[in-house]
Amino acid sequence: MNRLKELKGKWELSLVLFLIIEVLIFGMINPRFFKINVLMNSANDFVTVAIIALFMSLVIIVGGIDISMGSVVGLTSVVMGLLWQELGLNIWIALSIAIAVGALCGAFNGYLVAYIGVQAMVATLGTSFLYAGMSLVIIGFSGISAAEGITGFPDSFRALGHGKPFGIPSSLIIFSTLILIAYIILHKTTYGRRIFLTGINREAAEFSGIKTKLVILSTHVLVGVAAAISGMYITSYLSSSRADHGATLTLSVITAVVLGGTAITGGQGSIIGTALASVIIGLMTLGLQMSGLSTRYVGIGIGILLVVSVAIKSSLGEGNLFSNIKRKLQLGNG
Repeated sequence: MNRLKELKGKWELSLVLFLIIEVLIFGMINPRFFKINVLMNSANDFVTVAIIALFMSLVIIVGGIDISMGSVVGLTSVVMGLLWQELGLNIWIALSIAIAVGALCGAFNGYLVAYIGVQAMVATLGTSFLYAGMSLVIIGFSGISAAEGITGFPDSFRALGHGKPFGIPSSLIIFSTLILIAYIILHKTTYGRRIFLTGINREAAEFSGIKTKLVILSTHVLVGVAAAISGMYITSYLSSSRADHGATLTLSVITAVVLGGTAITGGQGSIIGTALASVIIGLMTLGLQMSGLSTRYVGIGIGILLVVSVAIKSSLGEGNLFSNIKRKLQLGNG
């Protein structure tokens, strides 16, 4: 266990070094990148990914994956907008119901995986289409254009995405709060240890008395809630409720989790690593845009990060990248 903690810490150190190098490179390309207010406001570019990625880490650690969360983002955004506009509910009550819908979507995913035995990738691929279709059908019945969405939200709700309490962007406050919550859940509770044990060896975990089916289902519920919160933030920030809000999030979320040090096979992962990886992806997006590149090239960079991170972890192990390269070179010279 101590060895795993040491390796995890070294991978996180590698991410910190990568983050510093990234900032320096983009800062040399465009000096505005070094401005504190620019870096702080960049949280708007990655907080929607980070919110989901933090709790997606739990799902992947437990040995699963969930690729339906982008569709849950859109569905919960539409549900909240319609409850507020069409039924006249208070915006915060509508938001709470939308989060509950996200939890139900996650619970359904978890039930299919844990209790029915459907492979996680297949189950969540199917529900991804299901939730995306539901959001389009719901907004279609209301007579609202899916392209335009629902707008005109109250200022109190828009402050969720645009507010700056004490001069700090609300996105940073949300991000920091959820890091703390996810860290405590995974690393400081008995429930978190059960997640790791289930991911390492599900049969052994069951023999030790852990209800692994319930653990798996609960991690999907948590990521469903996270997707709903992400949907609420996107809706507030863009002041629009639309079914396609989460359409492009899946690749970035999975990249953040894997780049952050979570083993795609389960049993190992880190909330701090996922948070650092989310920042790396967000700053890369901002840096490419400030370098004059079109946003359509951002996906290429994210894809490269995913492939490279998996390749490095597979070929060099879970330790520090630079120390492993040095050790291999020393062995080669010896």
